[in-house]
Amino acid sequence: MAAEPGTDLAQLVALLGAGVVAVPIFKKLGLGAVLGYLCAGLVIGPFGFGLFTDPQAILHVAELGVVMFLFVIGLEMRPSRLWGLRREIFGLGLAQVVLCGAILMGAGVLVGLPPIVAFVAGMGFVLTSTATVMQLLDERGETTSPAGQRIVSILLLEDLAIVPLLAVVALFGNDPGAAHESRWVAIATAAGVVAALLAAGRWLLNPMFRILARANAREVMTAAALLVVLGAAYVMQLGGLSMALGAFLAGVLLSESSFRHQLEADIEPFRGILLGLFFLGVGMSLNLSVIAAQWPLILGAVIGYMVLKGVGIFAVARLFKASSREALTRTAMMAQGGEFAFVLYAAATSAGILDGNANAVLTATVIISMALTPLVVAAIRLIPEPKPSLDGLDVADGLEASVLMIGFGRFGQIAAQFLLSEGIDVTAIDSDPDMVRSAARFGFKVYYGDGARLDVLRAAGIGSARLVVVCTDKRENTDRIVELIRSEYPLTTLYVRSYDRQHTLKLRAQGVDFEMRETFESAFAFGMKSLEELGYDAERIAEISEDLRAREANRLAIQMAGGRISYTDAITGKLKPEPLTVPKRQAKALNEEAKQATAEAAE
Repeated sequence: MAAEPGTDLAQLVALLGAGVVAVPIFKKLGLGAVLGYLCAGLVIGPFGFGLFTDPQAILHVAELGVVMFLFVIGLEMRPSRLWGLRREIFGLGLAQVVLCGAILMGAGVLVGLPPIVAFVAGMGFVLTSTATVMQLLDERGETTSPAGQRIVSILLLEDLAIVPLLAVVALFGNDPGAAHESRWVAIATAAGVVAALLAAGRWLLNPMFRILARANAREVMTAAALLVVLGAAYVMQLGGLSMALGAFLAGVLLSESSFRHQLEADIEPFRGILLGLFFLGVGMSLNLSVIAAQWPLILGAVIGYMVLKGVGIFAVARLFKASSREALTRTAMMAQGGEFAFVLYAAATSAGILDGNANAVLTATVIISMALTPLVVAAIRLIPEPKPSLDGLDVADGLEASVLMIGFGRFGQIAAQFLLSEGIDVTAIDSDPDMVRSAARFGFKVYYGDGARLDVLRAAGIGSARLVVVCTDKRENTDRIVELIRSEYPLTTLYVRSYDRQHTLKLRAQGVDFEMRETFESAFAFGMKSLEELGYDAERIAEISEDLRAREANRLAIQMAGGRISYTDAITGKLKPEPLTVPKRQAKALNEEAKQATAEAAE
């Protein structure tokens, strides 16, 4: 029976519309894009409005999103950097897979499953969803952080683990003799395709991109980028390996290429769309009829597997010296099953290890765990940070100095050099224990203390200080400290580090003796140096700098006096941003306004 005209287009519109509507709503609620896509897929899938009847077809195409994601990660992983992560990949990653697999298999045997069934069910759940975790890391901006790199290393090991797991399934399937014979063929094929991919990356890819770059055809470069990613994935799939692993290796091989940034820019739009489609397909695959019929079993499996796997992840993280907070975050992110479980369970079903009902139950368990992951991660954020250890720190008590410095970060450290170079007595306090310890290693005596507390200020000697310098980096903290000092010590000379223009106006209104925007002078120096590089003479550069400073001072004077520049956005209530410079034809009028406003303010 022929499809109705426009049916394919209607489905495409439904796919895109579901993502466009759901994702902003879920991100606004703080639940993340992943859960938005999953719920959208459930709504438009076979068990929702029924706009799609074959979610596997969507998943098959959308897996390319995961493939492209791993390619982009590979571009950031130079071979030397990847070699540096070998301990995390084959130490931390292997330890997590083995321990979690043993725990989940043991739990399966305890509830009465045959050992091979318990092994397949548990190991499938051990393979974390690369797509879910990488998306969460990307949203949090932690992909390249040390903690994020450790998670990426574990995911890479889990991608590798699918190969021996599929071999085990084949070995214990219905025809173990044939499986034994084909196992060596599979290993040889896998080794061959990896060697071929490495050779192509070493001798073919860079010359190919150089030739295409000379052709000066942007669309051809984009097509070539897609060809590399999909070709590497296809070759690895032919060898019985993970498509995502193939794309990752291709990215690593191109990570030192001069075309790396161009490739990343070309792949990015496709990666985002296809990754969204992947999560939509996973949501569509959730079989509500199976859940309705066996919800106690599935609920128990989801809770049991996630808790037990979480225990294993946390134990391994602490064993490898991760902090409690990092271990907890990693547990929340990786306690779910993943897309490779679908592959393993399907292979086990074909081999006769699992029946159709067991496959459906386990698949539903994995999908629900993936859907719960963003909620678990959001819940972890609500847990307050553990109080830092104060061991070995000196607390401010009974101190006296000419200058009290509150906050000893990058800004404060530089400012303190001027005072200390002249032998001026400075008492510095900071509320970050790590910063206090770091300063001590460089020979600075810094006391632990929160400058927003009156008792700490008194203990640090604010009553005898000739000058108080507030160098904290967070605007909220600075405001609390200034408000407290102005209330309790109104005659104290107060110099403050300002965050931005709006903060400057607020600090001036509070009567601070001097404020300086943290980036103002460095930006002026940077701009002047840029003009110097472009051939401007020193006299002209100084003239421009003086003119810009005068204009900035005039604008601030007008705003402080309530002049016309000081207007706010009707919705946000914040100052509307305006350029530092103004057209020359307006400069004269502006200067006249500034003079008038300054005179009125003086009166």
